[in-house]
Amino acid sequence: MTAVYDTPVVLDRRDGPYGEVVLRRHGALLQIIANGCFLMDTSDGRSERLLVDAARAALDGRPAPKLLLGGLGVGFSLAHAAADPRWGRITVVEREPAVVDWHRDGPLAEVSANALADPRTSIVEADLVTYVNETSDTFDALCLDIDNGPGWTVTEDNDGLYAPAGLAACARVLRPGGVLAVWSAEPSPEFEGSLRNAGFQQVRTEEVPVARGVPDAVHLGVRPG
Repeated sequence: MTAVYDTPVVLDRRDGPYGEVVLRRHGALLQIIANGCFLMDTSDGRSERLLVDAARAALDGRPAPKLLLGGLGVGFSLAHAAADPRWGRITVVEREPAVVDWHRDGPLAEVSANALADPRTSIVEADLVTYVNETSDTFDALCLDIDNGPGWTVTEDNDGLYAPAGLAACARVLRPGGVLAVWSAEPSPEFEGSLRNAGFQQVRTEEVPVARGVPDAVHLGVRPG
């Protein structure tokens, strides 16, 4: 008998400010594709939730810490953060208007509707690289999930975020003792070194095993202070 596989169905396709973005449904899963590169889907979410939990656990117990999420994605990180009453204000920076629309009025609302309705949550439509260089706001935790990892960026413009100047900008928006957490599709000892060279302390990596291949990873560093 010949196996039958679901064919992905494109729900929306747009030319955004950084290229083409596509939302499609593959069976029960929703998937985001950027410039032909698979970014993420709604199949799991363990590592996205770990991104938020590991950042909070690395803080020093301060009340109602302010969280900056870099990238909205399929909404797992935001939904998980908003479900935790210990977080204070939650700011999400997302540069693709289409992704924001899919959450506000589209299929991804099934993941994020409650989080978007939370009064602590605000969405900023901006490029994260620009935002961390220009904002006057500061945060207790910055969780980055805008690429497949420091060595596998969606666009070349994002490369600088993981370079010394980009990490310095990330540190600038963190309060003393604040935490930077970076999602990656694979562990990167080189990036751990970059975090240490940028002045971050308590640098470590937490891993999430996957069914096949290398584990997902969350890289963590604490701003001194």
